[in-house]
Amino acid sequence: MNSVLLVEPTAPSVPRRPRPRTTTVGAYAALAALLVGGIWSCTELGISFTTLAEGVDNAASFVSRMFPLDFPPVGELLSLTGQTLSIVTLATVLSVALGLPLAIAVASTTSRRRGSAWTARTFVVLMRAVPDLVLAVIFFRLFGLGALPGILAMGLHSIGMVGKLYADAIEQLDHGPMEALRTAGASRRQQIVAGILPLLLPQIVGTALHRFDINLRGSVVLGFVGVGGLGMAMADALTTMDYQRGMALALIVLVLCMVVELISSAARTALLGRSEGHRRGSWGIIDRLADSRVRHPAAAHEPERLRSGKIRVSAPYDGERVRRTVVVTLTAVVLALAFFGAEIDPARFAAGLGNIGDTAPLFWPPSAAGEWETLRDGMLVTVQIGLAATLIGVVLAVPIGSLAARNVAPGARVATCFRSLIVVTRATPELILAIVLIVMMGLGPVPGALALAVGSVGLLGKLVADSLEETDVRVQDALRANGSTRLQVYAAATFRQALPALVAHVLYQLDVNIRAATLLGIVGAGGIGYYLLNANRVLQFQTVTFIVAMILVVILALEAISAWIRRAVS
Repeated sequence: MNSVLLVEPTAPSVPRRPRPRTTTVGAYAALAALLVGGIWSCTELGISFTTLAEGVDNAASFVSRMFPLDFPPVGELLSLTGQTLSIVTLATVLSVALGLPLAIAVASTTSRRRGSAWTARTFVVLMRAVPDLVLAVIFFRLFGLGALPGILAMGLHSIGMVGKLYADAIEQLDHGPMEALRTAGASRRQQIVAGILPLLLPQIVGTALHRFDINLRGSVVLGFVGVGGLGMAMADALTTMDYQRGMALALIVLVLCMVVELISSAARTALLGRSEGHRRGSWGIIDRLADSRVRHPAAAHEPERLRSGKIRVSAPYDGERVRRTVVVTLTAVVLALAFFGAEIDPARFAAGLGNIGDTAPLFWPPSAAGEWETLRDGMLVTVQIGLAATLIGVVLAVPIGSLAARNVAPGARVATCFRSLIVVTRATPELILAIVLIVMMGLGPVPGALALAVGSVGLLGKLVADSLEETDVRVQDALRANGSTRLQVYAAATFRQALPALVAHVLYQLDVNIRAATLLGIVGAGGIGYYLLNANRVLQFQTVTFIVAMILVVILALEAISAWIRRAVS
């Protein structure tokens, strides 16, 4: 008898719609055009081995003028460091306080109306596109010199990154708790507070710590336009050619950036990396001490009676509650110290807000003041600096990042060595590199491009290493089992799998470099930043607005092209 196999019918699978071939070809053509543009930029700027050799020859003269380093007195150094950390702390807190509500309005799962979501998204994109230096120039006109313009400039600019990352994180969360609260009749506010924020807390903390690190390096740039702290003291020293004091302060900034990065990494691990059971380290001690006072789970169904005979109705002080209390208390103390350390005058802030009506007309309408060709050429140089820096950075970052990847490096020590190199490079502010290279090589765009190229190695090298480590090792093991060499496995499996992510990282680095290139002009590295600072110094605020509009057009166009290429090659 023939048997018949009965199979339960299933819904037909819908095949993924293939991407049009013309789109993919166009994306790779655009990548090729960017490569050609990077080579052309290096040629036009005059970056060559001869230029580098001349800079090396001048290094000995610079070192002789730099040593011995002249460190400020301990009291002055602590005061400058405290002021810098206060400014950065308040700017980061401001970005989180404003970026989180904007992210809730932007995210598709929490937005209330399409119009409000579009408005919030536009504001986030605008803040990300406008450099913090430009915002600082505007706020200096309103509030004068001091810490307040720097806090507002860095805080508002940081909303671009913080708001975008928070919105992406909200859309990727498990929305089961929020749906359960909605079914139970909870209001929208209750759904967000109880169903979204607890799950989003790791991303809130991690992004805030990362942004603090970025703002610390950015504070050095703003010091050259009047923001107090270590950046301003270093700018004053270098302006007067006091290289011994200036480079001593630069070394302090470098060490401070490295320490902050290490502390941030440890804090993210301690606060966000909780595993089953107790935490390790100091948080584990808190867990064990607190949890020892909590009743055994077997008795959890019975009401707990206090010594007075009353029944406890509040949650017990277990490890989690004690930890939250400690974190909230420390955060409040740090904010209070930062507020007093920044020396913010509320009356001055209120007076500046009252002057907006008189100040705003000074920036409108935009005007090139008869210097359109000069400004156009300056913007072109800025783009060339970004392209050249990205090309050189990729050439250096790919091998360094590959040797920093544990599944590519020939040994653990080699990977650790190159990881350490990446950490040191990431911690070095590009502005300090630009200043050193300008002293060695003279004014012009070449030092700026080389400084950004070295800075690209830090960020891009880390991203390359992480992408290579996230590849499927089974494919690599299969090639090794068939006798492939280490280089063949890397080229045919590891690098090929990570290629789409690497393309996205390179495009992101190009975006970062062009933004940064607009700032290096303040120290003589060429580009549109030089004309922006000059227009501000001679009170040509309409020209400032015109230059800001040019920067916005270029950055937004680059973002659109980068987003299109990433979608096409992913």
